Amino acid sequence: MAVELIISVSGMRGIVGVNLTAAIAAEYGCAFGSILKSKKTGSEKVSVCLGRDSRPSGQMLAAAITGGLCSVGVDVVDIGIVPTPSVGVMAMHLGCDGGVVLTASHNPIEFNGIKLLLDNGIAPPVALAEEIRQRYFDKDFQFVASIDCGHLSYNDQADEVHISRVLKLADKDAIAAKDFKVALDSVNGAGGKISKKMLQELGCEVIAINNEMTGIFAHTPEPTKDNLVALCGDVTAGNADVGFAQDPDADRLAIVDAAGKYIGEEYTLALCAKYVFGKMKGSAAANLSTSRMIDDVAAAAGQCSVIRTAVGEANVAGAMVANDCVIGGEGNGGIIDLRVSPVRDSLVGMALVLQLMAESGKSIAELVEEIGGYYVDKAKIAVDKTVAAKIIQKARAQFADAKVDTTDGCRFDFDDGWLHLRSSNTEPVMRIIVETKTAEQAGKYIKIVDRIRQEITG
Repeated sequence: MAVELIISVSGMRGIVGVNLTAAIAAEYGCAFGSILKSKKTGSEKVSVCLGRDSRPSGQMLAAAITGGLCSVGVDVVDIGIVPTPSVGVMAMHLGCDGGVVLTASHNPIEFNGIKLLLDNGIAPPVALAEEIRQRYFDKDFQFVASIDCGHLSYNDQADEVHISRVLKLADKDAIAAKDFKVALDSVNGAGGKISKKMLQELGCEVIAINNEMTGIFAHTPEPTKDNLVALCGDVTAGNADVGFAQDPDADRLAIVDAAGKYIGEEYTLALCAKYVFGKMKGSAAANLSTSRMIDDVAAAAGQCSVIRTAVGEANVAGAMVANDCVIGGEGNGGIIDLRVSPVRDSLVGMALVLQLMAESGKSIAELVEEIGGYYVDKAKIAVDKTVAAKIIQKARAQFADAKVDTTDGCRFDFDDGWLHLRSSNTEPVMRIIVETKTAEQAGKYIKIVDRIRQEITG
């Protein structure tokens, strides 16, 4: 199946030189800039904060989208190669009207993408995202005359500003007193430099792995178990207390314990919530595909609750703002703390986990054992949205006795677990997530979905 250029609520993503070109990026910039200007009252200039991950194609796309934005009269502040959350932080810090992140997240090097943020650091809501998308397709751009073109400037303060915000969440002295040794795998993405610097400021000894920001990924970039075998070995070989793994734009965090065991991305949010709920009572927001461990942690803390949302950072962040949540995130290792920014942030995850370790005096393995856990299986199949809808329709008939939530795709809750089927916003695939107490229980549901898929696709 040919890979198509995806333009959704999550922005734009495609293969560079195939369906994502400089011309397309420029026009997308024109569309975003035109929308921002149409929403602005008064005569002040509109400005956008621009950052990118370390992919080799990023510089080309940055030049292209800058040209598009400037051509409709929008100023651009280029902050260089930075984690995605740094763009959210700096857009708010600089008082910009929006932000643009050039990243394809965990996708391979041939991909890149364009993620849009508003002045509050949150991605555009569905209605506005559709308006931007339609403006792009209609080529409805408000070009300006020479004297009114936007200006390009550069800012190198992102690391300093971002780290300072994260460190306000932690007790530097308490963490430093533990002399933690941390193995950090940044997959040669955007997180290497800033993360190493932050960990060192927390008094940690850092074993930096793949921390050259070349964009030439040392392994398949998604921080999953199969891709982090080397990190697991480096943790044990270096006698590290913990291993942290980031994706290329550093908005996701996976964790390895001191024995070199990959504990998975699902525990990242559970561990962070355990610390935060221990300090303040309130709500957490998490998407429908996130483990029920967050519910268990909230129940154990008392006077805490969990709000479920559709998958997507914007949905979680929006719920957090609306409900004044004290923590939030997604089961892919994305942590959101509104005290830093409404963007998933691996630096926040590292700081909160280290603080929990320092205050509790417990290892990652001990903390994980306290939380408990479930068996989670995540898979994806290459089908378009039409086929995915047919699979979901048949699944609803098959699982007629389940509790159903259709907020995003379809989540089925059973007595022994849950199953979530949904089309991805960033890839031409349908995602299948199942969580049960055992692998055998999970396998039962996966087999049923696979049989339905075969019936429909042949």
